[in-house]
Amino acid sequence: MTITDTAEKKEKVILVAIETGADVSASASLDELGDLADTAGAMTVGRLIQVREAPHPGTYIGKGKIEELKFMITEHGAESVICDDELSPAQMSNLGDMLDVKVIDRTVLILDIFASHARSGEGKLQVELAQLRYRSSHLVGMGKIMSRLGGGIGTRGPGETKLETDRRLIRDRISVLNKRLRSMVQNREIKRSVRSESNIPTVAIVGYTNAGKSTLMNYLTGADVLSEDKLFATLDTTTRSMETEQGQKFLFTDTVGFINKLPHTLIKAFRSTLEEAGYADIIMHVVDLSNPAYEDQMRVVYDTLKELDITGKPILTVFNKMDIVASPGVKREPGPVSPKVSEGVRDRYANETVFISAGEGYGVDELISKLIGIADDGMIGIEKLFGFDEAGKINYIRTYGRLIEEKYLEEGIMVKARIPADGMHRIE
Repeated sequence: MTITDTAEKKEKVILVAIETGADVSASASLDELGDLADTAGAMTVGRLIQVREAPHPGTYIGKGKIEELKFMITEHGAESVICDDELSPAQMSNLGDMLDVKVIDRTVLILDIFASHARSGEGKLQVELAQLRYRSSHLVGMGKIMSRLGGGIGTRGPGETKLETDRRLIRDRISVLNKRLRSMVQNREIKRSVRSESNIPTVAIVGYTNAGKSTLMNYLTGADVLSEDKLFATLDTTTRSMETEQGQKFLFTDTVGFINKLPHTLIKAFRSTLEEAGYADIIMHVVDLSNPAYEDQMRVVYDTLKELDITGKPILTVFNKMDIVASPGVKREPGPVSPKVSEGVRDRYANETVFISAGEGYGVDELISKLIGIADDGMIGIEKLFGFDEAGKINYIRTYGRLIEEKYLEEGIMVKARIPADGMHRIE
């Protein structure tokens, strides 16, 4: 009897990057690219970095590094090369021809992960749209030559070239997807309008991928959002409600995680989803304080919010994973939280900050208290006696404000509460 290994064979890949002296070092960026490759089910067997002012326009890396890369491919039996930047069609084609293996870029890798993790109908449509836009811009071959001929010899015969057929099919499919997504966006806008009329504060949970957003969402609301220690574990926007012990209601919306060099095709496809943060009353920025690159990750989140024109909103910065933080950017084994870790970090940020462990529940009470404080900025306090026939007004307070105290007296109901400033006319 022969025992067969049924474990899925992992694709062996080599990671390649250009060091240009940008904000994020090539080495740190390759670390993240390796995590992405692992998430996609590949196994990294080698890394190569070339220092240059800019990528080579024709082959991404120079001739000498290509020879070095060929040797690495043979030595490790690599099947693919993944470049850390988006490649032009010429770079991808030329490099693939010279190396004689599959060459993909960071964008293709992220699109592949998104495709495998999308669960909702809208998420799947958004990913397909992003993939088609990328594929449309990277179609190469006889298409350019045929389009210049404009007819005559070489263009007659069985019909369109395969390349032109592919382009037409992609354009038609993109048009169909856009129509279907517009319908879904309209439905979301209706739901958003209903939420807005409720006057319940909405909190958008944003952050770098794998910062712990979904874990925090689950802890606060009891939701069952998928939460895993991997990049882009969840892609679908989820909104859940929570009521605090103080009677304050919140609506939390979990958003797609951000990442350095997030492909523009994805930002465009997921724009309507990402813009959920723009309609929120409060931005809750979750940061993995145990990650050595946490400050770079924060910058990426701020830059992406700016690109989406989401500015001018109160931000609560939530430094997460305190149960595994030895010092900012340094991990340790899970254990008791050291309050000294937060010293020096809080002073560097102008926004409200709180230090938590979403997995352990540490600091969540302080987080809720800070959210209430931010939400209260748009509220006014009242202390008023209502008649027994004014129950509707008290229900309004319960629904749209925060009922602090309620006493039943002989002459009526004494209420102490905080309500939206624009709701005073409803109870006077």
